[in-house]
Amino acid sequence: MRWIALSAVLMAALAGCNASTDPAADAGLQSADAKPAVATSADPASMAKLAPPAQAVYQFLDAVRKGDDNEATKMLSSVARQKASQMDRSVRPPASDTAKFQVGSVEYLNDEAARVSSLWTDLDENGEAQTDEALWVLRKEAEGWRVAGVAATVFDGEPPLLLNFEDPEEMVQKQEWVREEIQRRAGGEPLQAMGPTESGPPIRR
Repeated sequence: MRWIALSAVLMAALAGCNASTDPAADAGLQSADAKPAVATSADPASMAKLAPPAQAVYQFLDAVRKGDDNEATKMLSSVARQKASQMDRSVRPPASDTAKFQVGSVEYLNDEAARVSSLWTDLDENGEAQTDEALWVLRKEAEGWRVAGVAATVFDGEPPLLLNFEDPEEMVQKQEWVREEIQRRAGGEPLQAMGPTESGPPIRR
């Protein structure tokens, strides 16, 4: 079992933050191009060659890496921002001077929905570099593409945890499940099912 760097950031940063299928449900999606552009945090100018949904993810991850609450919140979907405001929560991402990220391929679900892949690298509790993958769910809104959810691996060898930023109640349930599961596994106890909260952020088709 491992508690990955990206998931730790997401669960800490997005606790306060309805589309309609599981972001990992469709297998026959077409990517934006055969050889997708890639941009990294080490080269900010590389963001310009990304497709618009990937640019939005780049901006969001850069804000998370820098601990920029206002910018990270701005890159969330309007529903996610509204829900966060109603619950008096903000993103408050923990800044990380050691984190690096890469944003890559885009899959368009329709004209107003897309998924974007990314890699996030940071130091683990032992000071060793750990790289993790995530798949972001985005909507196209009046102000541009905005982040609505993400799927990221929390435990090795198990399906990604799907986080719906537009459903803060479900986010809280999943946070509690993850914390409890980490404690159970640390004590050698078997996996406990998460139950009905495993549904991902929905996407309108």
